Amino acid sequence: MTTSHQGIDGEDRLRVPLAMPRDLPSIDRLLRESAAVDLVAEHGHALVTHEARALAEALRARCVRGELPLAEVQPQSLTAVLARNIQERLAPRMRPVLNLSGTVIHTNLGRAVLADSAVQHLVAAMAGANNLEYDLATGSRGDRDSVVEELLCQLTGAEAATVVNNNAAAVLLTIAALAHRDPARREVVISRGELVEIGGAFRMPDVMASAGANMVEVGTTNRTHPHDYEQAINERTALLMKVHTSNYVVQGFASAVDETTLAGIAHARGLPMATDLGSGALVDLAAWGLPHEPTPQEMIKAGSDVVTFSGDKLLGGPQAGLIVGTRESVSCIRKFPMKRALRIGKLPLAALEATLRLYLRPERLARDLPTLRLLTRPEAEIASMAEQLAPAMAGALAPRFNVKPAKMMSQIGSGALPVELLPSGGLAITPAAVAKKGIGTALDELARALRGLPLPVIGRIADDTLWLDLRVLEDPRPFIAQLGALRERIIGHGQGPGLA
Repeated sequence: MTTSHQGIDGEDRLRVPLAMPRDLPSIDRLLRESAAVDLVAEHGHALVTHEARALAEALRARCVRGELPLAEVQPQSLTAVLARNIQERLAPRMRPVLNLSGTVIHTNLGRAVLADSAVQHLVAAMAGANNLEYDLATGSRGDRDSVVEELLCQLTGAEAATVVNNNAAAVLLTIAALAHRDPARREVVISRGELVEIGGAFRMPDVMASAGANMVEVGTTNRTHPHDYEQAINERTALLMKVHTSNYVVQGFASAVDETTLAGIAHARGLPMATDLGSGALVDLAAWGLPHEPTPQEMIKAGSDVVTFSGDKLLGGPQAGLIVGTRESVSCIRKFPMKRALRIGKLPLAALEATLRLYLRPERLARDLPTLRLLTRPEAEIASMAEQLAPAMAGALAPRFNVKPAKMMSQIGSGALPVELLPSGGLAITPAAVAKKGIGTALDELARALRGLPLPVIGRIADDTLWLDLRVLEDPRPFIAQLGALRERIIGHGQGPGLA
């Protein structure tokens, strides 16, 4: 069977022999090929057989549709495809990428980058057995909280601390534990202006319900006053809560009750007060010329009984939910049955410990902690890198795209300081000519080509331009090394300003 394509004169320009079902080899026959035997020796019979069956099914479907050239079912071709499929199956789904998006702490790109010392400690601790829950002094069972509790108390001024797997879990556990101490007290009072929703549809009202608490809203979206809380407290009240709205800002005719005032109201009625900070800045960022973000230290000093915050945002560590506060409140949280289900694993705990130790030497923090180092990177340094990379990038994309160094604004990211931008620089890429399919399609295809590189490059498209922000790119060599592969991908996808 053959297929052909007719030219405008009606003559067949191309005849391609197509495979018939009888041309497809059996699984046993395919596995007897010498190249397949080598694959079995390297990867084992189970995986190779599984991939061979999947390949046979795909070939059979194409054959039925009349889309399978006979040349593709030759043994040499099939074993080459089989080898490639096996490599793709074994390749990790989570891969390193170059974050040139302009967002430093990017939720979708792994958030904070770990410090070298944290990575080294994690690998060393995980390479064999470790004392995760073992007291080396007494030889008896220990508590995994002890790995970081002393550090957290020293850094924040809290009396006690515990850690769970992320900040959503920290908030959920705090509310559940403090709202279940007394069956008659299940109400948690919170301002309407702080009923946040963050990524992944994490909504404060839903968290309250999941924790078994009855949420009591006070004030309005833009204004809440002390008397709103005072009037809401009754014999069913278990907790007053304040949530730092790190992922949005209410401006204009707005007011909120500060932590010191709210703690005073709570303590006067014998109630605890909890604060969720979310972003987790352990130092005053203003010391490095960045906008100030509330710290756990400030909340503890203001009288918060419990403060929750993230480990992988401004703190610069792994995903974790940190809970610090008074000994009484943290003890209640630690003993609550839900704690075990939400506890942190040994890998992030090791990385968290190493990250927290960096804060013991604040003079070196901007050098040793990647998050702070990237946020404080000089604009001139970034601009210089853009000038150096522009000619090479232009050569890779010519003649279809224009490349020039440009000023741009980076975002801190992950809900922290949402309206604050950092002056930055990078590469601005535009099509050299407008294709029929449009500028947007051309840029989309270029962005797809960048994502398809061995080390994917993630930029952003806005204003008919593909922007590659270089703030996070400290070492340009991996980027430069891929420009040849990028050019090959572009040349291989046809002519014109787009890639296809």
